[in-house]
Amino acid sequence: MVNTGRVPSTLPDGDPVPPDGSLPDQARQGAADRTLSFYVHVPFCATRCGYCDFNTYTAGELGSAASPQSWLDAALAEVELAARVLGRGRTVSTVFVGGGTPSLVGAEPLTRILTAIDERFGLADDAEVSTEANPESTDPALLGALRAAGFTRLSLGLQSTSRRVLTVLDRTHTPGRALDVVRWAGQEGFEHVNLDLIYGTPGETDAEFTDSLAAVIASGVDHVSAYSLIVEPGTRLARQFDRGVLPMPDEDVLADRYLLADELLTGAGLHWYEVSNWARTPAGGCRHNLAYWTGQDWWGIGPGAHSHVGGVRWWNVKHPAAYAQRLAEGRSPGQAREVLGPDDRRLEDVLLRLRLRDGLALSGLSEQGRRHARIAAADGSLDGAALDRGRAVLTLRGRLLADGIALSLAE
Repeated sequence: MVNTGRVPSTLPDGDPVPPDGSLPDQARQGAADRTLSFYVHVPFCATRCGYCDFNTYTAGELGSAASPQSWLDAALAEVELAARVLGRGRTVSTVFVGGGTPSLVGAEPLTRILTAIDERFGLADDAEVSTEANPESTDPALLGALRAAGFTRLSLGLQSTSRRVLTVLDRTHTPGRALDVVRWAGQEGFEHVNLDLIYGTPGETDAEFTDSLAAVIASGVDHVSAYSLIVEPGTRLARQFDRGVLPMPDEDVLADRYLLADELLTGAGLHWYEVSNWARTPAGGCRHNLAYWTGQDWWGIGPGAHSHVGGVRWWNVKHPAAYAQRLAEGRSPGQAREVLGPDDRRLEDVLLRLRLRDGLALSGLSEQGRRHARIAAADGSLDGAALDRGRAVLTLRGRLLADGIALSLAE
């Protein structure tokens, strides 16, 4: 599922992070009105997919510079750092373990990190605890151990049921494996299961994408994420496009794929609650990602992980060895940070909240932004009835143009 705590391979510039990780007073203002989440980044992968631009490493790339054990020791040390910086008194609403491939490290390390978060902060009684998993490194024993540890939600990268499409994407799992894992997750008692799809892979046919959607629907999962293929600079896939080996994704095809996904998923009882995400019930929506989209607080654990607390954003050093070394020396692993001003925070709020089914309040827009909202409603991109009630809510047409509409409303 979409996880905006994802760790890109290139990190931005910013101001220095204090060695003790301390935060300015701004970060504490209004904290009682915001939820607290943790994102845990597992930087290991068995192989690198051709489209992937995340901060991940194969064993061959890391060599002896870092290991799952050194990562675990450092991650536990960062939980302690978070407890010193944030203090007591705030329970944790959601935890999301992403990567990379969390299932590669097994249940025991993930359980230890979750236990540490619970001991230092306390998990809310209804906490949502999610992990991503690769179908090939997941089996019933792993799922049973994770469920026993308190994990409630599982997210699997299916991407496609077409072997040919998976080959183009450099995905190593067989199409049916993810569907087997869905069945095992249900048997082990996971409350929510998500399947990810990617559409617009070069050469993908309408029939192949329709078959993928049909398989997802038939699996019975209560959450589906569907993303258009994004060609990130520096990836193996980008080099294939540059050499003309593969054609670039066609924008019209991508739009048609999205419309098809929405039609079939909605018809099967899965309803959009964010532009790229559909859930069977409101409870099936990913609360962790909703925390990102609504500007709540989260602390990112792991190399390259991003954090946000009260308008202060920082990101850790990228390499697992550098990350572990800093924490072993008692220093924050933060590489840099930025303190967002009111205009920056308003812009982010518009860009993220507009993607949600509930949209955003017109009262938070400037007069120019409200004027653009009326124009967007007139051309069918925003819901006119919702606009009359004081909210900017995307229509199906508007979802295809969401980023551009958000930028105009943020003026």
